Amino acid sequence: MNIAEVTAYILSFIILFPTAASISRFDQWWIRDFDFPRLQISVLILAVMIYNAVAFDFSSIWETIITVVVGLSFIYQATKIYPYTYLASKQVKVYRGKEVERQVSILVSNVLTTNTKYDKLVKLIIRENPDLVLTLESDETWEKELSRIEEEYSYTVKIPLKNLYGMHLYSKLELEDIHVKYIISEEIPSIHGKVKLRSGEKVNIHCLHPKPPSPSEDDTSTNRDAELLLVGREIDGKNATLVFGDLNDVAWSRTTKLFLRLSGLLDPRIGRGFYNTFHAQYPVFRWPLDHVFHSSDFLLLSLKRLEKMGSDHFPMFIKLVYQPENVEKNGNGETEEPDEEEKEWAEEKIDKGQHPESHQS
Repeated sequence: MNIAEVTAYILSFIILFPTAASISRFDQWWIRDFDFPRLQISVLILAVMIYNAVAFDFSSIWETIITVVVGLSFIYQATKIYPYTYLASKQVKVYRGKEVERQVSILVSNVLTTNTKYDKLVKLIIRENPDLVLTLESDETWEKELSRIEEEYSYTVKIPLKNLYGMHLYSKLELEDIHVKYIISEEIPSIHGKVKLRSGEKVNIHCLHPKPPSPSEDDTSTNRDAELLLVGREIDGKNATLVFGDLNDVAWSRTTKLFLRLSGLLDPRIGRGFYNTFHAQYPVFRWPLDHVFHSSDFLLLSLKRLEKMGSDHFPMFIKLVYQPENVEKNGNGETEEPDEEEKEWAEEKIDKGQHPESHQS
């Protein structure tokens, strides 16, 4: 066995680890973080496959086996991200009518607490003119700087915090039955209530920003998963609903996909692209963490990632129109009901998040 063949084996085993970690259900942060860079992992797997084709002469059965396994790993990764390519069918259809009173637009921005480029976000808000603005990581300084938009956005929910989980909601549309909840942790707020459209119809809203699995935030993904799945379980997808925020999870993860199945909500990015919002400063390391999900009674008018505004996240903008009479237009098979095994896994996650002491050894 020559050096090239040895190198091929080593590279193959290394590149198989991210897929094995992703398939597993261990929730340690360093394992779950392999769920994020599927596109990058796919590219690396493809590079290893090309190298193996050159390095191996396939005189050994093991060379064939390892090449096939690496190829299956590529297929697994590609299958996960395929729905977010232009090759997939669009889950949410475009609205072609002229309805105005039922339109609602949302701008979501994780501002980064230490970011001082307040004017950039204000200018984006003025230019895009959304009905709802949600900021994450906003503290008292950000609240003060954003006070200049309150003449237009007279309905507000303000939760300034210094722990990177502050949250501010600004709305031109009337907000009703607003509740600030601390679903899993007393440090992590979320906003729940209703927004009244110009037509007078009311839409449920849920604004979320759970903790990510990371060495500096949370050792496992349990709390994040529990918050998302608990909210998903409580949503009745038959009622007009919007869920938006920095979910600290990618659209193709097991947790987010199960959240969508539990809630019956749709992802307007399916069939349209990744819309990677993090990390704004590193183009090679980007994935979609900021989301807007909605019930099937909305059609799409506009969806775009906005330009940098000094944060490590790009802002997201979406404009939808409420069309309950056209609900059958949406969907492409992604909204099937969760099976019993998935429901049991969700309940286990929720229980661990709500009662961590009972699961400690």
